[in-house]
Amino acid sequence: MAPESLLAAVDLGSNSFRLEIGRIGSHQRIERVEYLKETVRQGAGLNARQELTREAMERGWACLARFGERLTGFAPAHVRAVATQTLREARNRDEFIARGSELLGFPISVISGEEEARLIYRGVASVLAPSQQRRLVIDIGGRSTEIIIGQHSQALQCASFALGSVSWSNRFFADGMLSKANFAAAMEAAQSTLAAAITAYPSTAWDCAYASSGTANALGEILTAMGHEGRILTRALLRHLQDQLLQAGHIDKLRLPALKEERRPVLAGGISVMLAVVELLDVAELEVAQGALRQGALHDLLDHEPPADKEAAEILGLQQDFGVDMAQAERIRQVSHALWHSIRPSATDGVTDRALHAAALLHEVGMRVALNDYHHHGAYIVQHCGHATWDSALRQRIGQLVLGHQGKLRKLEDALHAPDLALPLMALRLAIQLCHARRTPHLDGIVLERNGSTCRLHTPSGWASAYPQSARLLEQEALAWSKTPWTLQLQH
Repeated sequence: MAPESLLAAVDLGSNSFRLEIGRIGSHQRIERVEYLKETVRQGAGLNARQELTREAMERGWACLARFGERLTGFAPAHVRAVATQTLREARNRDEFIARGSELLGFPISVISGEEEARLIYRGVASVLAPSQQRRLVIDIGGRSTEIIIGQHSQALQCASFALGSVSWSNRFFADGMLSKANFAAAMEAAQSTLAAAITAYPSTAWDCAYASSGTANALGEILTAMGHEGRILTRALLRHLQDQLLQAGHIDKLRLPALKEERRPVLAGGISVMLAVVELLDVAELEVAQGALRQGALHDLLDHEPPADKEAAEILGLQQDFGVDMAQAERIRQVSHALWHSIRPSATDGVTDRALHAAALLHEVGMRVALNDYHHHGAYIVQHCGHATWDSALRQRIGQLVLGHQGKLRKLEDALHAPDLALPLMALRLAIQLCHARRTPHLDGIVLERNGSTCRLHTPSGWASAYPQSARLLEQEALAWSKTPWTLQLQH
């Protein structure tokens, strides 16, 4: 599919309808252009006969008409619209789908629970760092819960269960009462519904666990606002949130920071199902993932697999997007790599090697924003651009190296005590001084050695006279390091 093409995914969920528009950037990266979400609560509009009420259909149609206006002009092959559990259950879904497809301007398909799970996994995998780990993904939607095990971008085992934040809130908390009895009944029913997952998803079948979509993100935001680490959900934190609801006693009295009004009516059901899943599957902690069904649908629209090396594609994409001097970046990479490996501690992990590699190639990425303080702009870009190819620890390290490659070192004063940051940073800064003329330097006879906290840069006889500007820059660099826990000595 040609670069710069726009793709769109429409997710007709039980609680919300979502429209995600992405642009195919360099190396087949999908970059978000626009995201629209409307709380439709279609799942709450199923009556006793399992039919959508006229009001629920009208709410959905009105939303789809608005989405349809935005999608005017899109090629049919570039749009995918999918409906999930509520429309799987609704006996009058054909009526809704026919009118909804007409208003949207594109056909809406009701997908199976297994297909929903597959798309969810692909969406989650698209924003995770490359890994050999087997991933457990739990997605609690409005009326269904998907549990998936996958590796790389491929879902290996998919299951969908008919319970979710909307259906469980309507069933067990319809009167708004947040009591121990209601929570106990909700969790017992949830675990009964999920019983088949005990044997199908044993802890030996996966290495790490993620939670995606609305319920997980809402819980994470609330916990973060309460001062906890909201990126990780644990049973203790979920029980803490349950206690907050019990103390409130009624949904109308519930006051939690970062709790959005549209999430309030379905929060109790969402917590009940989440607790039931993690206790049933014995999950110690869940990392909140940003990918979801709509990202999976966008990736499915691509006519080939994503690049094998996502990290290389991300770096190249950022270089192209921000007009990086590619030849200079490669020079810095080669020289810094050689210097780093001469002083690299034997116990250093692969994170530092990858961080230096990326930082060298991206150290000038902020120049397109502004030449003044471009290293600050570059650090911000690498920490916030892209689709999380790097995990948080690696992303932070890359950002520190990009920030520290230029200017005074005191901005990283606290972090410089760690050899895994200070030494690769020294290699990067020395490479930048040696390559200041934007041509490959003569490195014959130039050797960097380390003894404890002291590094010595040896240059051959006559080098300083032959390259006076380079020698002056190295002297300034040695002075900069003299104000840190590290020493750089020059021996000409």
